[in-house]
Amino acid sequence: MKVTDLNGCLIEVSNLDEAIEITKQYTEYQHEDKSFSDFDKIQKAYWKDMHEKLTAIKRELTTL
Repeated sequence: MKVTDLNGCLIEVSNLDEAIEITKQYTEYQHEDKSFSDFDKIQKAYWKDMHEKLTAIKRELTTL
């Protein structure tokens, strides 16, 4: 299956459960160095969006 990310790119997902777990982990990542805080905010938004899209797909698939 393919998912469109925040940048409009199509991302191929071959293992939905694994992708959900990875995106969840990435939403919690941040640098210890606070000079990366702006970058971390952008990254967090990206991974949160991907995680929400993937979990929505999983919900749809499980209700079918």
